[in-house]
Amino acid sequence: MSLRIILAASAVLAFAAPALAQEAPAAPPAATAEADAAAAEAAFEAKAEVFGARMEAMGAEMQTAVSDAAGDRDKAGAALDVIADKYQPEADAFADELIAFIDSQMASAPEAQRAQMTALGPMIAAQVKGAPGQARDEALAGMDAAAAPAPTE
Repeated sequence: MSLRIILAASAVLAFAAPALAQEAPAAPPAATAEADAAAAEAAFEAKAEVFGARMEAMGAEMQTAVSDAAGDRDKAGAALDVIADKYQPEADAFADELIAFIDSQMASAPEAQRAQMTALGPMIAAQVKGAPGQARDEALAGMDAAAAPAPTE
């Protein structure tokens, strides 16, 4: 099963987090403001790592469910729905934390960067919220592809 959506969201977060956490260069911030920003970024990165690990666990559970279904698409679909539903609240919560983190970084960001943050935040949050459903769909598609007859010549 492919976890492209989770990996893509993780990659976007990895590349976006430093940009989102940049300070406005016009006025040097106070030492406490820098420490607070660094602490907020570290806390968010830790949450992102935990979320990534949870999504990996979800993927492993989904692979097991597909294997256990032994080709029965209905059985696999039901099991995958249960798994996706189990992890959906975590995806929703992390997406909300992502938006809150971005919002907290907006005040210190230059205008051009705020525009990027405003555009990227909801797109990444939507990908995160959709990760359990996307993983379920990919697991079913992989199961269908494996069950498809080989093309004849």
